[in-house]
Amino acid sequence: MSSVVAVQGFSFFMRCPRPPLFFCVFTSFLFFAGCQKPINSSAISENFPIYQDDLGRQVKVTPAPQRIISLAPNITETLFALGLGERVIGVTTYCDFPAEAKTKEKIGDTIKPNLERIIALKPDLVLLSTSSQLEKITHQLDQLAIPVYITNPRTVTEVITSIRKLGAVTGTSGRAEELASSMQQRITSIKPTEQRPRVLYVLQLSPLITAGKNTFINDLINLAGGISVSGEEKTDYPQFSRETVIARAPEVIILPESHGSEIVNLEAVKQAFSTTPAVKNNRIVTINPDLIDRPGPRIVEGLAELEKKIHGK
Repeated sequence: MSSVVAVQGFSFFMRCPRPPLFFCVFTSFLFFAGCQKPINSSAISENFPIYQDDLGRQVKVTPAPQRIISLAPNITETLFALGLGERVIGVTTYCDFPAEAKTKEKIGDTIKPNLERIIALKPDLVLLSTSSQLEKITHQLDQLAIPVYITNPRTVTEVITSIRKLGAVTGTSGRAEELASSMQQRITSIKPTEQRPRVLYVLQLSPLITAGKNTFINDLINLAGGISVSGEEKTDYPQFSRETVIARAPEVIILPESHGSEIVNLEAVKQAFSTTPAVKNNRIVTINPDLIDRPGPRIVEGLAELEKKIHGK
């Protein structure tokens, strides 16, 4: 029998250092499950512990798995922070932090992982993030009896909880607790002023994509003492018109500093939103997107940076 249960309704949004687009439609993926024999089925003992992942799926995992594949940059960062670098046998092409991650076997990107390569590496655990993965790959690995554990944090608090859960699944609960406690202490130490400026975070300019209510970017802005002008949008990553932005009068506009001019061009932003308080008062700032787009250990660094940027420190 399969060791995991397939779940419908994944939310897909690509989180990678320099993606060419923020919404990706993946139209074709080779389905191997029907033509491959299950592997590792005998390795998953009935006595092995069962963990509930962030989608409520029950996953049976080998204790202290030794061959782990990460299919998202934030997960890779978490594994290395937990001291599991030597156990990581495969990562995506977008997994670039820490530097050691770049030396690991590449199994494709976050949208199109190479199933054949994953199988060849014989992992005893594959870790996914619903923010960047496809449901089909989970189903395929499920059919092959390869344990798949999914993380899906939506807030900073959930990021910390997710790290604790990953610690339990990988047999590093002690280190995970230390890391989570350290992150929580740093969050608590950030005390923004009572002034809460209106903030626009630009993920992409043409078309304009920003962050909605149920995203950790919105949560970070709130914790940093700002109010996102898109913070009540129910869509995770809504598309805004120029008129909508001008009407909501952002006092601070935040741009990703490393996505490239083809996605977010500073001069184009100034021209498009020249009548907003942010442009008039020269309050357009940049931030390393990896610190706030990736729900991993560095999210607290992103929070500290946001607090400084929003309040002009």
